[in-house]
Amino acid sequence: MDNIYLYMIIALAILAIADLVVGVSNDAVNFLNSAIGSKAISFRTIMIVASLGVAVGAVFSSGMMEVARKGIFNPGEYMFDEIMIIFMAVMITDILLLDFFNSVGMPTSTTVSIVFELLGAAVAIALIKIGHDGGNFSDVIGYINTSKASQIIFGILLSVVVAFSIGAIVQWLSRVLLSYNFQKKPSWVGALFGGLAITSITYFIFMKGLKGTSYAKESFDILGGVTMKDFLENQVLQIVLVSMVFWSLLSYVLIAFAKTNIYKLIIVVGTFALALAFAGNDLVNFIGVPVAAYNAFLTWSASGIAPTEFPMDALASKVPTNNWLLFGAGMVMVLTLWFSTKAKGVVKTSLDLSSQGETKERFQPNSLSRGFVRFAMLMSQMTAYMLPKSWQAKIDKQFETPVIALSKNRQLELPAFDLVRAAVNLMVAAVLISIATSYKLPLSTTYVTFMVAMGTSLADRAWGAESAVYRVAGVINVIGGWFFTAFSAFTAAALVAYLLNLNLTVMFPILLVVALALLIRSSIVHSRKTKEVRAEDSLIKAESSSVQGVIHESAGNIANVVKRGNKIYTNAINGLAKQDLSSLKKNKKQVDKLSTEVDELRNNIFYFIKNLDESSLGASNFYINVLGYLQDMTQSLEYISKVSYKHIHNNHKKLKFNQIKELKEVDERLEKLFNGTREAFLARDFEEIGNILTKKDEISSLLSEKIQKQVERTRSDESSPKNTTLYFSVLLETKDLLVATMNLLEEYDNAHDSSVEPATIHNYEEE
Repeated sequence: MDNIYLYMIIALAILAIADLVVGVSNDAVNFLNSAIGSKAISFRTIMIVASLGVAVGAVFSSGMMEVARKGIFNPGEYMFDEIMIIFMAVMITDILLLDFFNSVGMPTSTTVSIVFELLGAAVAIALIKIGHDGGNFSDVIGYINTSKASQIIFGILLSVVVAFSIGAIVQWLSRVLLSYNFQKKPSWVGALFGGLAITSITYFIFMKGLKGTSYAKESFDILGGVTMKDFLENQVLQIVLVSMVFWSLLSYVLIAFAKTNIYKLIIVVGTFALALAFAGNDLVNFIGVPVAAYNAFLTWSASGIAPTEFPMDALASKVPTNNWLLFGAGMVMVLTLWFSTKAKGVVKTSLDLSSQGETKERFQPNSLSRGFVRFAMLMSQMTAYMLPKSWQAKIDKQFETPVIALSKNRQLELPAFDLVRAAVNLMVAAVLISIATSYKLPLSTTYVTFMVAMGTSLADRAWGAESAVYRVAGVINVIGGWFFTAFSAFTAAALVAYLLNLNLTVMFPILLVVALALLIRSSIVHSRKTKEVRAEDSLIKAESSSVQGVIHESAGNIANVVKRGNKIYTNAINGLAKQDLSSLKKNKKQVDKLSTEVDELRNNIFYFIKNLDESSLGASNFYINVLGYLQDMTQSLEYISKVSYKHIHNNHKKLKFNQIKELKEVDERLEKLFNGTREAFLARDFEEIGNILTKKDEISSLLSEKIQKQVERTRSDESSPKNTTLYFSVLLETKDLLVATMNLLEEYDNAHDSSVEPATIHNYEEE
């Protein structure tokens, strides 16, 4: 039986590595967001700077490891076997929970998850012990470090409000001072901002870095014989003032003489600082529990006492963490940073919500987000009435975004926000985390950095009338996910601890295998989704400014829609024939995906038209008509897919043999039409379109014939109203699909005939 604890230690070590991977994937958003969003430096440089910060921060993190041992519960109240159950339950739950959030691309807090997992598992075991001893429910307070736990929870919740508010205020003041033309401001303005920002960030590095190391406890003659730790805590004002003067002067020299972009320097230093903070503050969330379990195992092994009778008072004392272990953890984090695709997904969510420009809105508005936006608009109107009009005009001028000449690849070139906002994000987050660290609060770096970014977005007017309701809905979704994290972490860890306690020998390997299987499945599903996103048959936005250019650019989209539409139609008919509900369900998802992509193309019409030359406005009419017909096609496919699924899902009668045979005949005829259309568009053989159009009457007559046959059957021997309704619905919608397809082909045929000469087409293709 004692061997099982050794196996648990080995399992915890493996889980620690897995937890580092999923944890870094989630928390990378904390320090990559500002640098990537502003495009201040190359992605490679960002990753190198962040990697250095993570590696240094990991080595400096040992001071925070105490939270896992005694921050949430009183270890002396538990025996060794109970402590091991708590730690195992926490690690299994943590990996699955964080991986779930990574898979859906939502940033969550590793600090909140570990705190509530420790709390849930500790409470579950405490209640079991109390139940065995015949105690009262109120006795559970004796097992939990209520003062520390409540302090941590309160600090985390408070950080959400404070980070958002301070971020908004500082960004508003910075924008009023600097405007969007910050590069043209006098050197002293940039120097003052640089001095303030770098002072905040460097002091933050001292607070998060040096204060946690063994060097901080040594006395230095240069500091008057006091320790570095005491000096940092007691001489705050002097350090800040000296740093402010030094960095402001250095910034001025760099701007005036070296022509350095001080904002880029702030972003580089800030990225390093937040990466260091993440590793220093959050490493405990990934390896704190396994390290504590290992310490407990060593103490128990040396005692020779039975695991059920050995109290864990030893965990209450301070135990330094091996530096090589911290270094190894740091290296795992760095590798994850470079290779994790899930990390990129979480970063994208934060960037989309804080972007200054147009992005694909991931979240749908809800009543809460609409209410917040209306309230904010009301407050803005009230402020406008209170301020003199001259002041309001000056402030509005500072918030005027510069006009940027867009190129064809504009969406790849434009940053999500400018250097000023990126610098403010880093500066404010650094200051807030420094303050929390000085009060020994394991603050959620995710909450702080995310809410600061949202606050600066609001103050910077990134959430305009076109996007506010979507962005606020996104923020509400993310914050709701944080509350879900707390609840699910507590509940899941308590459940796993209860199961392990039932029979440790049996449940330990079962739960471990289940956890690893779910993790592998999640990785496979995520990999499949990533490939789908990169699929070649996703629709592409038109960028050309001439009719002929749009004809050639959108030809690929037409071929694409026709190919996918053909497959969707065939799958619907086959699904009805075989009564295959699973196939019809998948088909519905495919048509929904196609419909969404067509909607995105329509949403881009505004930017397409804005990019046209005066001499090429005819391209807009052609493109709008093409998208309208594509939407008609997808709506018909949606309806056919939906009614087919609904019929089988409701267990209605199967279509008769003759009905299936006739639908297959229609499908075969449509397949020939779609294949011919696809080949013509892929080959850019627009002369073939005229030949395809001649077959319109033939297919239309076939559909009318099938409808007439069903009318005759209905009058004679048809006995199922549902079958008749379904059959007519499919055929009538097929007629609409045919009409939309033919209208699309006629639009291309007319546009091609009336556009430029073949020689010009040849030149376009060469370009």
